[in-house]
Amino acid sequence: MNQTKNQTRIVVNREFTVGDIDPRLFGSFLEHLGRAVYEGIYEPDHPEADEAGFRGDVVELVREIGTTVVRYPGGNFVSGYNWEDGVGPRESRPRRLDLAWRSVETNEVGLNEFVQWTRKAGVDPYLAVNLGTRGPEEALALVEYCNHPGGTARSDLRAAHGFREPHGVKLWCLGNEMDGPWQIGHKTAGEYARVATETAKVMKWADPAIELVACGSSGRGIATFPEWEATVLEHAYDQVDYISLHSYYGNGDNDLPTYLARSLDMDAFIRSVIAAADYVKARKRSRKTINLAFDEWNVWFHSKEQDRKVEPWSVAPPLLEDIYTHEDALLVGCLLITMLRHADRVKIACLAQLVNVIAPIMAVKGGPAWRQTIYYPFMHAATLARGTVLQTHVHGPVYDTKEFDQVDVIESVAVHDPHEEVTTVFCVNRGREPLSAEIELGELGTEAKLLHTALAHDDPKATNGPDRENVVPTVLRERMVANGRVDVPLAGLSWNVLRVVPTR
Repeated sequence: MNQTKNQTRIVVNREFTVGDIDPRLFGSFLEHLGRAVYEGIYEPDHPEADEAGFRGDVVELVREIGTTVVRYPGGNFVSGYNWEDGVGPRESRPRRLDLAWRSVETNEVGLNEFVQWTRKAGVDPYLAVNLGTRGPEEALALVEYCNHPGGTARSDLRAAHGFREPHGVKLWCLGNEMDGPWQIGHKTAGEYARVATETAKVMKWADPAIELVACGSSGRGIATFPEWEATVLEHAYDQVDYISLHSYYGNGDNDLPTYLARSLDMDAFIRSVIAAADYVKARKRSRKTINLAFDEWNVWFHSKEQDRKVEPWSVAPPLLEDIYTHEDALLVGCLLITMLRHADRVKIACLAQLVNVIAPIMAVKGGPAWRQTIYYPFMHAATLARGTVLQTHVHGPVYDTKEFDQVDVIESVAVHDPHEEVTTVFCVNRGREPLSAEIELGELGTEAKLLHTALAHDDPKATNGPDRENVVPTVLRERMVANGRVDVPLAGLSWNVLRVVPTR
């Protein structure tokens, strides 16, 4: 990475805003995949399990990380799932083949248990309906079961299962990655658009208060992108509220400068989907704006070779158990910054996934739960990014890679909380060398001090584990802001949280 300077200017002005942050930007995801549910959130024999079988240590970490909403039960799993299999007495629930992940699903945990867990964890449920092997009738039944107060067959069935009060699920997605040939019930854009439109109609007729997310492309590189978005929204524009995006990133070729620039791919993906949605808005002469739900995103590449060796048709096998490095945490920080920069349109996002499966939280069977490296950038953003995103201008060194040109060495975004009058600047130093950042805050820096927390490590491949915490945040020296400016040293390969707090 060729750097010509060791100085960067970060300019922030409270009058130039991007948009307000929707708290659901800090969502996550639990799928019936690997050990995400069984041995993840649910392990009845664990020393810290509660009366319902949920691990208390995992719940504590979910609360600490700041997750706001959790998508469930899939993912690829949902396209072959019958929700009825997971309700009612456990002893009568069937064991099924899960074709998506070549496992056996016991259905010991289902819809009602998941909703119970969300209440314990302090998160909102975000449910996916099966549009692979099922359709409008089954989705309508699920909404009635979850949300109708009573007096109908399905709402009374919920009461008979021990849940008299409705679950009140407000956010739903219409299937999963239906553009992907790997998906059970894969459809063309036109086929999906029609079934999604009709499903959305009956779901909202049953409960007009719900919000619906239509399936967008499952990746920017898929052949049907972005025609898929345009076709789906041509049909479903009036019935849905959001369109989804999915993307995962890896460093399989061990090219660190390129890897840390992959947030630029996410940025391009977001801009393209916005363009497609707004094209349909213009065609329809609509006053309604479709926003984005980036409801699967993360780093995923470490475990793929190991996953090929897993014995098929076992229960909760260890799948997608990536152990994350310091460089992975830096990219996760860059991806969070990218989504914050689009806070005017990206309103929902789900880090995939939450526990054990490509996750910030790992849980040892019968043992401790622990924080991966990627836990910390997500926790900082989820707990501190409140209020309004401000336009942030970075003037500093750039670099080129084989995939990206003119990459800023410092990636940054600023957020202002008008209630607390606190401005938070998140930034990643992609370079190996330390840089000095001059932050220009204008009136935001009047009578203020800067609190600095950094996640840095000399080894980009450093990891954490159940018995070691190598990569953890450090609180650095407090600095005073003078005349709206402050100089801050940024370590090489670091994630930084800079809090500008009034002293008056």
